[in-house]
Amino acid sequence: MIRKILIANRGEIAVRVVRACRDLHIQSVAIYTLPDKECLHVKVADEAHMLGTDPIKGYLDAKNIVKIALDCGADAIHPGYGFLSENYEFAKLVEDSGLIFIGPKSDVIRKMGDKNIARYLMKRNGVPIVPGTEKLNDETIEKIKEHAARIGYPVILKASGGGGGRGIRKVYHEDELEDAYNSCKREAKAYFNNDEVFMEKLVVNPRHIEFQILGDNYGNIIHLCERDCSIQRRHQKIIEIAPCPSISEALRKVMGVTAVAAAKAVGYSNVGTIEFLLDDDNHFYFMEMNTRIQVEHGVTEEITGVDLVVRQIRMAAGEILELKQSDIRPQGYAIEARITAENVRQNFIPAPGKITGYYPALGPSVRVDSHAYKDYEIPPFYDSLIAKLMVKATDYDLLVNKLERALKEFTIEGVQTIIPFLLAISKSREFRRGFFDTSYVEKNMDSILANTHDKFIENEADVKSAISEAITKHKKIYNC
Repeated sequence: MIRKILIANRGEIAVRVVRACRDLHIQSVAIYTLPDKECLHVKVADEAHMLGTDPIKGYLDAKNIVKIALDCGADAIHPGYGFLSENYEFAKLVEDSGLIFIGPKSDVIRKMGDKNIARYLMKRNGVPIVPGTEKLNDETIEKIKEHAARIGYPVILKASGGGGGRGIRKVYHEDELEDAYNSCKREAKAYFNNDEVFMEKLVVNPRHIEFQILGDNYGNIIHLCERDCSIQRRHQKIIEIAPCPSISEALRKVMGVTAVAAAKAVGYSNVGTIEFLLDDDNHFYFMEMNTRIQVEHGVTEEITGVDLVVRQIRMAAGEILELKQSDIRPQGYAIEARITAENVRQNFIPAPGKITGYYPALGPSVRVDSHAYKDYEIPPFYDSLIAKLMVKATDYDLLVNKLERALKEFTIEGVQTIIPFLLAISKSREFRRGFFDTSYVEKNMDSILANTHDKFIENEADVKSAISEAITKHKKIYNC
């Protein structure tokens, strides 16, 4: 039985886990660095422990986090998303310490965190993968060019340990390959401390479809339908929809069965996501597996009625999954819009600062997951996510209408946000028809910006100056 959980994260997801703990009458423990001492997750948890003054290193200090968990009498650690959530060494450290890691086993995280191993396992088990190579690091540029010629341009280079849109380079012609390869390796080393790179055929303008997986420790695995995550900018999602409004029931069934087979192939347990690319001919390919709760998990909860974070905790505690695939019958549609503090006219550069007014959307079938509040100072050190706005409706057309209404009502003052940008998307004809792919934002950026009405800092130097000022201010206040 789990009586106390330490949440190895911050912000919105930490608040979400605290609420799940309260629903289960489980004690919650927050951790925080000094700049986060006023963050909502610190205020709402049953107890909180400071990690140190460094805004980033504290959340990445696996040994200290486990020590705090043991010292405070926690039974388990929930990693949230980001930070150490997909770090198999952290998961193993938790396991070896006698604590419960609320997620899959460390060995599964290790296998699926390496995209080369994941591709091999999927191919071996009959899951379709995009044609490509294994790691390229020991090969000459001439040999790499031979691989690209065999696969056929365009190709895409990916970091083996990558994620979050980092370590990716698209290559359309041979004369671009060498620079792209070297650049990809540098970014992979900088962000993931692993410069292994592999190559795939670039699926041009695909839809990004992912299936939510839920499994227990005894081999029982189901999926909870799919989400369409094609509305992206710089490979990062900004709008997610469940279920996908533009695929047939027959295709949904085949993809769902394949997703479950992929999870079973690696002995998966707890909550996870199988991500696919879907081309114009409705051919789908395994892209990756996320071995954690997703930012967009809420839309799946809205259409299925399954509380995924509660289920994570129960599965980790050893409960048997009583749900069968036939029990999952999605009701209507749900959509999530990620509201971030960013300047869209300056390539979505973060816009930290103090929130002087916070008025989230309300009304029927509206849900807001957030850690923001009036007078909260958004630190410049972390992801710029402020809130996740979710709406639910019986059909897709009504869903988009509700999204538009809720975005109009959602008011955040004091910082720049992408709400006007999201509102412009919600009004566009392509989005309303439900037919879009991962190139939608890039292709339509000019028209979306033309319909984005808000005040933005137009000068890039002013934007960078504002961020630098925010960082200096925080370091001075918190002596970090």
